[in-house]
Amino acid sequence: VQLQASGGGLVQAGGSLRLSCAASRRTFDSAYEMGWFRRAPGKEREFVAGIVWSGKNAYYGDSVKGRFTISQDNAKNMVYLQMSSLKPGDTAVYYCATRASESRPYNVWGQGTQVTVSS
Repeated sequence: VQLQASGGGLVQAGGSLRLSCAASRRTFDSAYEMGWFRRAPGKEREFVAGIVWSGKNAYYGDSVKGRFTISQDNAKNMVYLQMSSLKPGDTAVYYCATRASESRPYNVWGQGTQVTVSS
């Protein structure tokens, strides 16, 4: 398995959750950037957050700015998504993905983890 997301679950609105994405060593070494995406029922896939492997640049989708934080642990080949002040609108399947360079699309995807936020 190249990427494996975990940490999803059921949480009340206003609560927090941390998602984890474990990358294989090969995927980690070939990656330029790691991202989190989500897909809610009946909606298009949405970019959530991205972080360049150097850890110097992180950026977020407008809907999660100020509430979500992406981080990485290079020693463990892990990327995290700390989600706070969760809203029912954050309910979705969350996927981690990686791409080899800034000019290339995300092309390696994990299996997704369900996040459900109750009102």
